[in-house]
Amino acid sequence: MPGTKPVQGTPIMQTGRQTKIIQKIILIIVVILGFLAFRYFDLAQYLSLDYIKASQQRFHELYLSNRMIVIAAYMGIYIAVAALSLPGAAVLTLAGGGLFGLWTGTLIVSFASTIGATLACLVSRYLLRDWVQKKFGDRLTTINKGIEQEGAFYLFTLRLVPVFPFFMINLLMGLTRLRLTTFFWVSQIGMLPGTLVYVNAGRELAKIDSLSAIMSPGLLASFVVLGLFPITVKKLLALYTKKVRKIRKIHKIHKAPTDKKIR
Repeated sequence: MPGTKPVQGTPIMQTGRQTKIIQKIILIIVVILGFLAFRYFDLAQYLSLDYIKASQQRFHELYLSNRMIVIAAYMGIYIAVAALSLPGAAVLTLAGGGLFGLWTGTLIVSFASTIGATLACLVSRYLLRDWVQKKFGDRLTTINKGIEQEGAFYLFTLRLVPVFPFFMINLLMGLTRLRLTTFFWVSQIGMLPGTLVYVNAGRELAKIDSLSAIMSPGLLASFVVLGLFPITVKKLLALYTKKVRKIRKIHKIHKAPTDKKIR
């Protein structure tokens, strides 16, 4: 009958499950092939600091003659690296600064990194979230509730503190119930300060000997403070509001007998 829902175990339900399983298998094969191609063709050499520095002049000339093609190719490579959680995102960010300059480079890297991160989150969610939620559902109840209420603040903090690996945040957030749209815009804002630092450093690419030299202890501490600030303020405001409500409640209780006596 029209409008009736398929009963569990019916051919419609079984076909839907089979289709989902096939889609997951195809996605897993694509991810594995991506990793194998990266290893087999030794693509890591093209994402090294030495290679980027040696090829800077050649890339710059190519960019001057084919701006849109180079930007599209750069973004495609960056998105693929981020989506597959491959090493090289930091070097690509430096290359973006050396190739496109500070403001254009920041804009391009910001969108490429966020799109790639969102795809990685989506892959993790599609392949693993249902299994994780079913297996550890009872234990994850508190975490799920916290993510629903304050997930944006937690993600913002994680993004701002460079101590947490970029790819790990993408994969772990994919296992939660945080909305993808929220993941996208919070990631873009949260990663922006770090992106600016790396893109700006990339303008002096020839002077950089290692990635560790870019982030000084003082700069890392600043990011930690900046990352913890929003959620700390939110917690303090919630605590203040709770105390104010408690004081008002006590005040009403003490005031009630006085009002009755006056009457």
